[in-house]
Amino acid sequence: MSLPRVVVALAAAAGFVATAQSQTVSMNDLAERYVKLVLAVGQHDADYVDAYYGPPEWRAAAEQLKRPLAEIDADAAAALESLGALPGVHADEMVRLRHEYLTRQLESLRARVAMLGGQRLDFDAESKALYDAVSPTHTEQEFQSVLDELARRLPGEGSVSRRYETYRAGFEIPRERLDAVFQAAIDGCRARTLEHIDLPADESFTLEYVTGKTWSGYNWYQGKHRSLIQINTDLPIYIDRAIDLACHEGYPGHHVYNMLLEKNLYADRGWVEFSVYALFSSQSLIAEGTANYGIDVAFPKEARRAFERDVLFPAAGLDAAQANTYYEIAELVEQLSYAGNEAARRYRNGTIDAAAAAKWHETYVLMTPERAAQRVRFIDQYGAYVINYNLGKDLIAAYVERLAGDDAQKRWQVFAELLSSPRLPSGLGQ
Repeated sequence: MSLPRVVVALAAAAGFVATAQSQTVSMNDLAERYVKLVLAVGQHDADYVDAYYGPPEWRAAAEQLKRPLAEIDADAAAALESLGALPGVHADEMVRLRHEYLTRQLESLRARVAMLGGQRLDFDAESKALYDAVSPTHTEQEFQSVLDELARRLPGEGSVSRRYETYRAGFEIPRERLDAVFQAAIDGCRARTLEHIDLPADESFTLEYVTGKTWSGYNWYQGKHRSLIQINTDLPIYIDRAIDLACHEGYPGHHVYNMLLEKNLYADRGWVEFSVYALFSSQSLIAEGTANYGIDVAFPKEARRAFERDVLFPAAGLDAAQANTYYEIAELVEQLSYAGNEAARRYRNGTIDAAAAAKWHETYVLMTPERAAQRVRFIDQYGAYVINYNLGKDLIAAYVERLAGDDAQKRWQVFAELLSSPRLPSGLGQ
């Protein structure tokens, strides 16, 4: 007996829904396995789990089990095989991006496990395996024209690095004014972000000043729309760093990024993989790149200069009449950013030692000896992670500006959508 066509159609539709639901369940199962694998790796690498706000019993189980690296790798390989059996093409772009995200995150997890097990990768192989991107290579000669221009602009005698250090000393934030300056910078960044992005009403963060770190600032996201932001005061902090750190660590940077992932993907969609942030993974290039590009989104060039001249320079007790010249010099120095990647590449590849890497930072990144030594310690701890700041920013900028052009409002829209998506570095060209 044949069924009416409408019944057949309904049955087919029901079968499709059931299939889609089973695939969703399978994806969710694999997402849970991924989270537990990240927590397991965290038992071998204290820096690996940057944030976790999922079920506490999962973390407790990871601490109790302390799974061997070989077992973690085998489980990750099996999860990848299961994920590969699911269809990667989907009508819902977000589901497709989720599939790609989980695949790439599991691959980077396996790469990190191999490194923890003793495998050595050169700088570019490490950055590709962990962060889904490779920084361009540069030579000393490529930075020389910038150094020559700075030599013409900076007063005094001696090396460009020494003259820049002397010049910049006049723009250090006095220690007793540090908190007032940072609070003013945070208020400015937050106000501009709220004009374009709806933030949870209960969002907040705690600001702490710390010492003894290899980094200048850090956001420790704690879940439920809360962060702990730490500023390292080991070395002098200059006036331009207030906006940099307030935007990068806070608004619209890491604090906003983590909140939007938690709300839009973990809470609203139930995608449990976004309850954990694996530091040495492709997610970090997106996180650091959006945090750095977010500075320019919140404070385009002229708006930033005006805010710092009118608000932050007075708060720091500095001469606001010198602001324009200071930022012209700073923009030149920013063009040396990739020299830091080159130092890290050569150091990690063993072609220069720690002393030479520090000297390179002094000469081509214009760091003081103390800050250069701190940077080498950062590379010792985090390796190729350094590419996420400058290459990450450039990739994010190209993506946002390709979709939004010169429309400032559209840039905010594209930027906010990116903060709430699983898009990978290799997908930024799409």
